[in-house]
Amino acid sequence: MNWDQIEGKWTQLKGKAKDKWGDLTDDELDRVEGKRDVLIGKIQEKYGVAKEKAEKEVAEFEASCAGSCG
Repeated sequence: MNWDQIEGKWTQLKGKAKDKWGDLTDDELDRVEGKRDVLIGKIQEKYGVAKEKAEKEVAEFEASCAGSCG
């Protein structure tokens, strides 16, 4: 599943994102609206990690969706 597909199914995938990033609130995940760059920014902000680490986590999330979210 590519990111365009994830963005299109964001409503269904928010729960999976919440499992991975439990500190993100439902409201924050709503505001992400499936936008990859917004999610990366929220992870950086909430967890205090570098952009590269946040990008890696999002890439892992995307890869995990390929097998179980489609």
